[in-house]
This record gives sequence, C-alpha cells and structure tokens, in this order.
Amino acid sequence: MAKQHSHQHTSSFSTMSMNLQKKQKWVLIMVALLSISTLIVLLMRAAIPDSSSSSSSRSDRILDQRNQIVRNSSPLSPLSFMKSKLVLLVSHELSLSGGPLLLMELAFLLRGVGADVVWITFQKPLETDEVVYSLENKMLDRGVQVFPAKGQKAVDIALKADLVVLNTAVAGKWLDAVLKDNVPHVLPKILWWIHEMRGHYFKLDFVKHLPYVAGAMIDSHTTAEYWKNRTKERLGIKMPDTFVVHLGNSKDLMEVAENSVAKRVLREHVREALGVRNDDLLFAIINSVSRGKGQDLFLRSFHESLQIIKEKKLQVPPMHAVVVGSDMSAQTKFETELRNFVIEKKIQDRVHFINKTLTVAPYLAAIDVLVQNSQTRGECFGRITIEAMAFQLPVLGTAAGGTMEIVVNETTGLLHPVGKDGVTPLARNIVKLATHVERRLTMGKKGYGRVKERFLEYHMAERIAFVLKEVLKKAKNHS
Repeated sequence: MAKQHSHQHTSSFSTMSMNLQKKQKWVLIMVALLSISTLIVLLMRAAIPDSSSSSSSRSDRILDQRNQIVRNSSPLSPLSFMKSKLVLLVSHELSLSGGPLLLMELAFLLRGVGADVVWITFQKPLETDEVVYSLENKMLDRGVQVFPAKGQKAVDIALKADLVVLNTAVAGKWLDAVLKDNVPHVLPKILWWIHEMRGHYFKLDFVKHLPYVAGAMIDSHTTAEYWKNRTKERLGIKMPDTFVVHLGNSKDLMEVAENSVAKRVLREHVREALGVRNDDLLFAIINSVSRGKGQDLFLRSFHESLQIIKEKKLQVPPMHAVVVGSDMSAQTKFETELRNFVIEKKIQDRVHFINKTLTVAPYLAAIDVLVQNSQTRGECFGRITIEAMAFQLPVLGTAAGGTMEIVVNETTGLLHPVGKDGVTPLARNIVKLATHVERRLTMGKKGYGRVKERFLEYHMAERIAFVLKEVLKKAKNHS
C-alpha cells in the first residue's frame, strides 16, 4: 500500500507540470493585458475594450499605443547621450540565464534612446534551438541587429563601433578567435561586463586582454573585490578601471508588482494550477536548478522546518516549497536527487517543481517568501532578489555575495550561512516567518521601499550611463 502511495505521488510531479504548462500561457496573457490596461487607465483615463472582443491586430495597436505613451511620458533617459552611437554587444551564449538576459535588457535600453545596437552570440548550438530562436526574434522586433559571431562582417562592425560590450568572462575568447590582429584596435573601446563568481572562470584563455580594455563593469562590490584579488594572485594580471553597477527592476516588472488586481489574478491562477489554497504559505526558490543554487539544501531546510512545526505543535497554515527553474526534459543527476529526496521524505504533496521560465512575475505574485540560497560565494548580484522585494516579499538569503548588498538582515529579510551549516538556520528562519505574519508583511513592505529607493530601471540606467560616459571618453582620448 505504501509503495502504491509513493508511485502515485511520483507521477503527480509530471501531472502537475502538465497542468502548469496548460495554464501558463493564459497566466502570461493576463500579465500583458493587465499591464497594458493599467498604464492606459493611469495615463489616458480611457476605456479599454473587452479583450475577448479584440482581434490580434487590435491588441498589437494597443501595445504600440502603450509603448508610445511610455516614450512620451517618461523623463529623459540618463542614456540619451547614446543616441546614434553604434554599440556592439558580444555574449558568450544566448539563453534564459542571467548574463544574456541582462545584456538583452541593456540592448533594449540603448535602442530606446536611439542607439544602433548589434548583437553577436559567440557560442551557438549547431542545431536549431527554440530558446535562441525566440530570443533573437524578440531582439529583432525591438530593432536590435543580430550578426553572426565570425567572419569579416563581425570584424568590420567591431572596428566601426563606438563601444563594444563583452558580456561575461567567457566572451573574452571571441577576441582572439575572431578579431585576431585587430584586437589592439578594439580593446580601447571595450567595456567588459562580468557576472561570474566561480573560480574556473579565472583562466588566461578567457581574460588575458582584461587589463587593456577601457573598463570592467561588475554587479556587486563583493564580486569586484573578488575579481581584483583573484586576478592578481592567480593570474598575475591587473584589473582595468572597475565600476560597480547594482541592477534595477524593469518597468514592466514594476508595473505588474504595483498592480494589485494583476497580482491577485496571478496569485489565484498559479495557486490553482499548483493545487494549493489561497491561505497556504509558499516558500519559493527561483533559479536554474543546479548544485550552486542550493535547491538541495533548501529542500532539506524545508523538511526540517516541517519537523520543527510538528514537534513544537505550532499553529501555521499548510506550507509548501516551490522550486522554479527545473528542466523536465534534461533529467539531470542533481534534479533526480532532488526528486528522490522529496519522495524519500514523503513530502510530495508539499513540494512543487516548475519548469524554467523567462517570466517570473506570476510566481512572485503567487508566493509568500523568496529563498535565495546560492552557495559558496553566493550570487554576483541576484536579480530575482530585488524582483521579489518589488512584490513585497521578504527574502531568506545566504550571507554571501551580492545578496548581502541587497537584503538588510532582520529588516527586509533574514540571512543564513552557506553550506550545510546553513540548513538548520534556514529551517528556523522559515518557521519564524511562518509563525509571525506581521513580521513577514513588514519585511516585505520595507523591501519594496528599498527597491523604490535604489533598485529601479532608472537607477540602473543612471549607473550604467556614468560608466558608458567614462568608457567613451577613454576611447576618444585613445583614438
């Protein structure tokens, strides 16, 4: 009987996943429609036709109208001086991971002020890839030109560009592989945007040209200090002028986060898809599933928190752990370990695996607490942390990396150690927020206030604008 019960719960993983896949498209459509209607109501106070009677072309016209409103009503962008500048963006890959998506966001910010933007992906899969195809088309729709990584066309655009942005340490291999003898001509106008925190990126093959570029841009002070020390000690090279640029939330995300109707609708429908009630407590970790992101330790902490609640006979609503960032098709060894742990501890009805997605807003609207559990040196920055804070969610994070520059311990969230030493402290922190509703809500509100003070798109654009001005000045002086 127990064996049959276990088998039923195992199959429930795939059943729930299918239900989520079916409902996800509807949820995302709701995000778009609610975002558009909110903006038009606020700025034009015009009536919105019922979406059920609108044709596809009508929706496109509304979207164009919305974009025009944003352009006309927004304050002058700090990046407006980039108008008509030619910018080449070089990414080591095009995927749903943080680095490429951040570079895409920069591409759209630059296009928004009238810059000419060209995108190159150094390492692309040989076979057609749906993610690459989708993201490239998204860029083309926004006026970003997509060029092949190799050949004379790539060399010509690099020589002609006013600014070249290399994204991640791995992108450094593109310089010698493609530019060859032209590398010295391009180095003085390169801004190297670094996001990595792992030791295996410190290879001369990747970063031997780093000391000679116009500047490096890094997402947190912790990471910048790590790169400064590690390049000197391990490689014997010196970092160029280095600028720390904290990231900011996009206007689109903030629009949903500040729309109570949108959040309520998303919360209801995501929770319905998960099979949880409105008053259940959801603790979620939203990262690509990998050992470095700490999903295994989070699930151990979650299981331990359930045991604490049971032993102490605490009165709390039913609690659930949500793991967003799974890859159902890959079936990696690590993901198999996670699922086996859930089955072994008989908590299948409390743990939900969600496939990785480009759109996190529906899940942020649906959960109660974000867990940022990145291990070792932590996150370089951790964009999902400020996104969660925009939704007034408290954050349970590791005391490492960029998380410590975002989360104010005991004020906007609670920090715990990395590694196995952090399992029990995180479990206790889960119990603390589960049993103290007011504390949870107050932390969420203070987190939102911190986002409004320093982590908006405009703040990020201001910080990037300062860096770009410095790099352009250096490039001009060198020429």
